[in-house]
Amino acid sequence: MVSIQVRLTMLFVVIVTLVLGISGSYTQYTLSKELESGSARLRSGVLTRLQTSLPSALWDLDKSKVDSIVAAEMLPPELVGIRVYDASVGLFAGEVRDATGTLVPLEAEVAIGGTPVEAPLVFRDAMVATGAKPVIVGKVIVNFSREQIEATLRSEVRRKVVEVLLLDIILVGALALSLRIVFGPLKQLRDGLVDLATRGSDEVEELPENRRDELGDVIRGFNAVQRKLKSIIEGSRQAEDVARRSQQETAQAMDELRRAQESLLQSERLASLGSLVAGVAHEINTPVGIALTSASVLKEATDAISAKVAGGVVKKTDIVRYLETAGESARLIMNNAYRAAHLIHSFKQIAVDQVSEARRLFELRDYIGEVISSLQPTLKKTRIAIDIDCPPDIMLDSYPGALAQVLTNLVLNCVEHAFDADTAGSIHIGVRPDGGWIAMQVRDNGRGIAPDMLDRVFDPFVTTRRGQGGTGLGLNIVFNLIAKQFGGTITVSSTLGQGAVFLLRLPKVTPLPEGAASAAAGLA
Repeated sequence: MVSIQVRLTMLFVVIVTLVLGISGSYTQYTLSKELESGSARLRSGVLTRLQTSLPSALWDLDKSKVDSIVAAEMLPPELVGIRVYDASVGLFAGEVRDATGTLVPLEAEVAIGGTPVEAPLVFRDAMVATGAKPVIVGKVIVNFSREQIEATLRSEVRRKVVEVLLLDIILVGALALSLRIVFGPLKQLRDGLVDLATRGSDEVEELPENRRDELGDVIRGFNAVQRKLKSIIEGSRQAEDVARRSQQETAQAMDELRRAQESLLQSERLASLGSLVAGVAHEINTPVGIALTSASVLKEATDAISAKVAGGVVKKTDIVRYLETAGESARLIMNNAYRAAHLIHSFKQIAVDQVSEARRLFELRDYIGEVISSLQPTLKKTRIAIDIDCPPDIMLDSYPGALAQVLTNLVLNCVEHAFDADTAGSIHIGVRPDGGWIAMQVRDNGRGIAPDMLDRVFDPFVTTRRGQGGTGLGLNIVFNLIAKQFGGTITVSSTLGQGAVFLLRLPKVTPLPEGAASAAAGLA
């Protein structure tokens, strides 16, 4: 015979499992549709960009440009390979992702996984050059992989299964505890009645009574005093159980809150790196475009003078005009190539440092300059000047990525909070050595910080731009990096209308974490 308690438990487990199964199936279906839609958008975007950028490079047989375009489009992991075919010579260029995910140049036809999508490459500018209709200069074949979509769907299925199992286990435990409260007194009452029927009343133990119903009226006939005493003891035990469960739930909630906060802090750091990537990419576009235009002008002038030389009709004025054009074009190409190279170098160093969080020896003044250079795409939209006052040859054995994060957050905090959109201002970054430490001051002449906010600027989620893009995590990240990763200190002072001053003290040699120091001592 199956007991009522077991049947109720099974019923609730089946109901919850069905509800969660239906909900999980709908979620899986929705997620699948979203992933498929995102994959379709990716395919459309990649093909559109390739059909826009490749024809001119293929028309000029510029393999380096084709390779750079293909390499830029191969960044998403959903792309397995890109093959570019010339209309006359066949396979012209391409890249393929090997089994380890590394991008490998494609020199010959090989088998490529994924789903291939083919698109023609039409050079529409041929209408201007030849007066004819657009020319098909080749084609591009892009292989897309569904591995990311399938992996995401499998992960979602596993998560839902674990969620159902955990809820079923919790439900069984909760029902067992709840139903015990109901069936326990019934069992005691049954045993007491049996004893009362078979033995004398003096030998029958008094039963506890916590109920005010028909069962309580029957039990109340045994012994009121003993029943009341046992009821108090049982009530105290239940209160202790409730308090213990509440304490455990509170501790669990605190752990979840701490993990959520750490996740938000990491997201904020990655978001700043994403903004850096977008800004530098936009900034590089201008010098590269100028260099390309200058090279085109130089090529046209060279072709013209070559034609005149071949025809024997060259004049001195033609040569002088060509030399002037060549000199100006060369100057523009060199200046803009140097500018682009400088931007790429600064961005590459800052980006690698922020992602890897590796420790290394670096010169402080040059590194501060690189960080500020990486922020120029944002700063040039404002009327804010950056002044760096740092002695040369200050070497730090520390974490340059974390230092870049600190400087970025402090400068952008000044830009966003200290000045209005069209207000001119200045930010001063001053560094002075102090024995084995450095003192760094970041000072602005903006509106300042209100006194009621001054003591809370480093707290998480404290911001004056709530609802305007502010998360309240920028200065909290700075505080945690300075205190925990560098082992230093940071303080802030401000007067309304006279700006704010952040004072940082950092060791020149960042101490090793406790665990790493112990390991190093053991190796020694």
